Amino acid sequence: MEIEVGTDLQAALKTHFGFNKFKGEQEKIIQNVLAGNDTFVIMPTGGGKSLCYQLPALITEGTAIIVSPLIALMKNQVDSIRSFGTVNGIAHFLNSSLNKGEAEQVRSDIKAGITKLLYVAPESLNKQENIDFFRGVNISLVAIDEAHCISEWGHDFRPEYRRLRPMIEAIGNVPIMALTATATPKVQQDIQKNLGMTDAGVFKSSFNRDNLYYEIRPKTKHIARDLIKFIKQHEGKSGIVYCLSRKKVEEMAETLQVNGIKALPYHAGLDAGTRVKNQDAFLMEDADVICATIAFGMGIDKPDVRFVVHHDIPKSLEGYYQETGRAGRDGGEGVCVAFYSYDDITKLEKFMQGKPISEQEIGKQLLGEMVTYVETSVCRRKFILHYFGEKFDEARCDEHCDNCKHPKKKEEAQNEMGMIIQTVQDIKEKFKIKHVINVLMGTSSTNIKSYKHDTLDLYGKGTERGDRYWQSLVRQTIINGYLSKDIENYGLLKITEQGNKFLDKPHSFMMTIDHDFEAATEAEDAIPVGALKGPGAADDELLRMLKDLRKDISKEDNLPPFVIFQDPSLEDMAFRYPITMEELTDITGVGTGKAKKYGEPFLELIQQYVEENEIEREQDMIVKTVVNKSSNKVYIIQSIDRKLDLEDVADAKGLKMEELLTEIEHIVSSGTKVNLDYYINNAVDEDKQDDIYEYFQEEAESDSIEAALEELGEDDYTEEEIRLVRIKFISEFGH
Repeated sequence: MEIEVGTDLQAALKTHFGFNKFKGEQEKIIQNVLAGNDTFVIMPTGGGKSLCYQLPALITEGTAIIVSPLIALMKNQVDSIRSFGTVNGIAHFLNSSLNKGEAEQVRSDIKAGITKLLYVAPESLNKQENIDFFRGVNISLVAIDEAHCISEWGHDFRPEYRRLRPMIEAIGNVPIMALTATATPKVQQDIQKNLGMTDAGVFKSSFNRDNLYYEIRPKTKHIARDLIKFIKQHEGKSGIVYCLSRKKVEEMAETLQVNGIKALPYHAGLDAGTRVKNQDAFLMEDADVICATIAFGMGIDKPDVRFVVHHDIPKSLEGYYQETGRAGRDGGEGVCVAFYSYDDITKLEKFMQGKPISEQEIGKQLLGEMVTYVETSVCRRKFILHYFGEKFDEARCDEHCDNCKHPKKKEEAQNEMGMIIQTVQDIKEKFKIKHVINVLMGTSSTNIKSYKHDTLDLYGKGTERGDRYWQSLVRQTIINGYLSKDIENYGLLKITEQGNKFLDKPHSFMMTIDHDFEAATEAEDAIPVGALKGPGAADDELLRMLKDLRKDISKEDNLPPFVIFQDPSLEDMAFRYPITMEELTDITGVGTGKAKKYGEPFLELIQQYVEENEIEREQDMIVKTVVNKSSNKVYIIQSIDRKLDLEDVADAKGLKMEELLTEIEHIVSSGTKVNLDYYINNAVDEDKQDDIYEYFQEEAESDSIEAALEELGEDDYTEEEIRLVRIKFISEFGH
């Protein structure tokens, strides 16, 4: 490499980037590159990774090729470099987004020696015409950004990345630089081997980002409410919400928008113009929140992202770590919250179906590590750093993860840990975690029998503890250095020196009891509204008062109470405390018409109750929902107005008759009046109509269909007949 005469690195840093000093090992890395050596940089997001190739490129003769996986990333990096200089041509990208004229301009600037950095996609580098062109110009170095894409064990594996070495060799003998923000020891080896740079200078920074706070929360049916509450607690701050699918990205962005949050969607399915526009709006702070798939974020140079939320659990711990690393890049606050339900894992496993077996095997192992992370109760920082081959004393976490901030129960596990290590020894260190647990649990599998492991002394000695307990303890034994996983052999368990010492001289080991997120989610979903006070539950005292008021009004108007407001509506009022007509229409089952007819006394009661009890209403928990874009509601109302047969209406919308009736019930209970007489008169005998109508008007204590069938007689009346007449009754008396 030919370096510009008189170059002083400190002066160059100041001249090109305005910094007075290098961060961490940046200077050593740059010196290694300038010496013409292959260089491998493993540096967490926010550590100054890009500068490690940008500065050498700027002060060296020729053009540096930067291999980058995303068009959005290239644009962002090019804009950044151009902002430091006076000539636009100093940095270019060459990819499929350019037309023929633009591509020719790029080549012209390279030939003229103007361009110092050229960003290319691996697919572009693979084109013979580009390889031929690069052979004829002065290439200073090749930097491969996001190098984890090379490895099948990496979280963003790209097959075309594995073909980079022969392409680079075809260009000529130039120094290679590989850079990544996430690399487990396994991925690191894979990258070096594939690029033929096993002798490269390796510079690995600590993966510890001590300004980031890590937390896992159970994902419940109230996820939208929980997310909105969290974002409003960080009002005015920049954040990213990652979702698994494009559809969920758009739904979540809309939900946040209608709840007063400046949010925009970003995913690969949007047209390029919209993606750029939304990305720029986020960078320029015209939007506070970006809802995105993993297509967003790589190389996005926004230092003040204050929170990263995962609506869905990612496919791997590497992916999770890199995405959370986009928070707090300036060293300031960075809150990383992930919502977890095992349903997410099931979905991800289904996505793997149909892929090659080897790919599925790798995917399942990566997913298993992710599940272990979210369910563990040990220090999350310690877990992450162990995964990346780095030791960490949890005392240094300083309550910067939920597990250290709210320590979980611990119990003595000296004997049990000894059983685990002894079993690994007995099976000659040739099996994975699952097999060790199967031995302890006494599982009678073909594998156990074929190796005669059912004859071992410890076979079946752990049955009283359960599978979940042993999984947790094995993982904690690994994290604490008593066992290790052989990365070259798909995770076979090996006993470390520390583990052997434990077998010789056992000592106390306090095991942290893991979270049971699935049980927590089921319990939350099972709690009836009103059974508890506090966030997410109705106020029992207010609910009782609302029911009394409803009863008084029903007596005055000589109507059953459920015609005024149904129980779910009152329960929602007792949870949300609406005090305006607009807030009331956002309550379950309350439309504009019903709110105007019956709402005033309920609003007065709630307002008085709120004032007397000094209740601070959490308006951020009032989740406005996006209007259903389907035309079902409008179509059904219009069809009834036109007196169309309900069977035909159901067929037109692909609904069963009972589903159509449910839709109509929702329409009516929300305050829209419909007239079904034309249909009911043909479908239900006149005497039956009178009996059902009279029952709901004079005898019914609730709107229950089951109660009506029991009272009227299941042999004489059908559920459909009762539902039809109930719709007629509520439509006439409730509006």
